[in-house]
Amino acid sequence: MLWTIITVILIIWLIGLVLEIAGGLIHLLLVIAGIIFIYQLLTGKRSL
Repeated sequence: MLWTIITVILIIWLIGLVLEIAGGLIHLLLVIAGIIFIYQLLTGKRSL
């Protein structure tokens, strides 16, 4: 489930990058999601 969400987010990010949709907002959200994901991996919490 988590890998499906990550894949969908990456595909949407790539489409937004190519078509220049949403400006820097999508990049900011992707960085925040990545930081949260890495933090959860390091702390061992599996809430998703």
